[in-house]
Amino acid sequence: MDIKKTLLWVVFSVSGIMLFNNWQISHGNQPLALFAPPQGKTAEAPEKQAQIDSAQLPPVIDSTKAKSNVPINLPNQINETIKTKQIHLTNDVVDLLIDTKGGTVLGATMLKHLEGGKPFEMFANNATHKYFARSGLIATGIELPNHNDIFQDQLSADGQTLTLVKEKNGVVFEKTFHLSPGSYVIATQNKVVNKTNAILKPVLYTELIRDGIKIHESQFYSTFTGPATYTEEEKFNKVEFSDIEKQKVTIPKNLGPGGPGWVSMVQHYFTSAWIPENTNSREFYFDKLETNLYRAGMKSELGEIEKNGTKIEQAKLFIGPQEEQMLKTVAPGFELVKDYGHLTIIAKPIFWLLTNIYDFVGNWGWAIVLLTVLIKLAFFPLSAASYKSMARMKDVQPRLVQMKEQYKGDPQKLNVAMMEMYKKEKINPLGGCLPVVIQIPVFISLYWVLLSSVEMRGAPWIGWIHDLSEPDMFFNDLIGFKTIFGYSVIVGILPIIMAVSMYIQTKLNPTPPDPVQAKVMMLMPLVFSVMFFFFPSGLVLYWVVNNILSIAQQWQINKLFGASKKA
Repeated sequence: MDIKKTLLWVVFSVSGIMLFNNWQISHGNQPLALFAPPQGKTAEAPEKQAQIDSAQLPPVIDSTKAKSNVPINLPNQINETIKTKQIHLTNDVVDLLIDTKGGTVLGATMLKHLEGGKPFEMFANNATHKYFARSGLIATGIELPNHNDIFQDQLSADGQTLTLVKEKNGVVFEKTFHLSPGSYVIATQNKVVNKTNAILKPVLYTELIRDGIKIHESQFYSTFTGPATYTEEEKFNKVEFSDIEKQKVTIPKNLGPGGPGWVSMVQHYFTSAWIPENTNSREFYFDKLETNLYRAGMKSELGEIEKNGTKIEQAKLFIGPQEEQMLKTVAPGFELVKDYGHLTIIAKPIFWLLTNIYDFVGNWGWAIVLLTVLIKLAFFPLSAASYKSMARMKDVQPRLVQMKEQYKGDPQKLNVAMMEMYKKEKINPLGGCLPVVIQIPVFISLYWVLLSSVEMRGAPWIGWIHDLSEPDMFFNDLIGFKTIFGYSVIVGILPIIMAVSMYIQTKLNPTPPDPVQAKVMMLMPLVFSVMFFFFPSGLVLYWVVNNILSIAQQWQINKLFGASKKA
């Protein structure tokens, strides 16, 4: 059995699938399921969500359970003498812009994360990008203060606490935002005072609105962008924007009292989330507001409020980077927004090891180098077995060619002769590939660790590598070219080194007897180098170090095998 030919075509087929997947992504399509991170559970919704028209709400209070839909655009009942304004709430890591209309968080700038030399604007509300957070009250039969109303504002003397107040139809809604130093968590307090003559059962809604535009993406890789939810029962669940469009999202109708739960909006490196702290029943909801604009929210029942009664509820609003250690302290299960795909159980220990190495060396680039060395050492016995098998296969290659000529018209006799030779020479035809297959889950997990870790963003290594999350663009910066014949060009040193290392590895391996297969194997380094020009330099650094170590190990084993053969 010519196992090498079979394995070669497997490699070629996988490479073709990868290239097709990258072509799909570059043309704005969804990545193939094999390469995409695990997506959220979807199913046909049991009932179509009703379109919201607040003008149809009854003008009286209904004492039954409040299940009103969250408003989109309410009739303008604003006093024109009250002007809206925008207020900054800032600490040393984030700058928030809060509008007095609804208390909507319209802007959020990450002061320690740069984009084009300037602090990265995560929240925005302009012609090119919309992403913001808002909240309000709803109840059956009465309009309550919501995100369409203008609130009166009061900023504390230290500039860290903003209080907004609005009275509407006999109900006072007071929301407070507090931003502590060094924190991405905005502590919010929602106070409701019932001045009506009836029992009020308000519902607090907290929602995130975002367009479907992906950022920090490449033509050759794609990460999840969209809503995500968490409950003790459902655990972590992602929702595609396309499923919201088609109304194919299963919305939990009752999350039950007591357990933790939150709704978030996830993108590459960053996330935002509403995390209510009340213990009453809650409900997720998802809507398409307009073309390419969606919202994901949570409705939390506040319980009954008697006449002249008051209810106070706390909630957290997180807006910040996906720093894993920090995410763990925000809410139960919140670290899951940093998605490692299907191999999370392997990826988390790898990230833990990478973080500990960084704490020792103080540089993420060198931490990647040392982590690669440690992984290579851990798999040294498996790799050695693989390379020894390859060395034996290379040694008997001339005899295989002779057998193919001898039994050219009789494949059955050829296979028998090959198996007899393998048995006599103590060669396992699968010995060269099984150790590699065992290592693949670790390599894929490390790929997702390096791709999803915001810690790599803006992290330098040496010389020309100023950002491990960006492609290596040495020659772009040196020569100054950006396009050739109208096409974007990225040329760096690390992908070139990787292509050379792959070529050397190919030469060290047994040459396929089929000339076509041999040519394909020689072309693979070129194909992969073109792909890796667009990959983050941190990922390419890992592959370069891994290839160099593999070459050293394989060369040494080939040398020892040759010496033992002569002896």
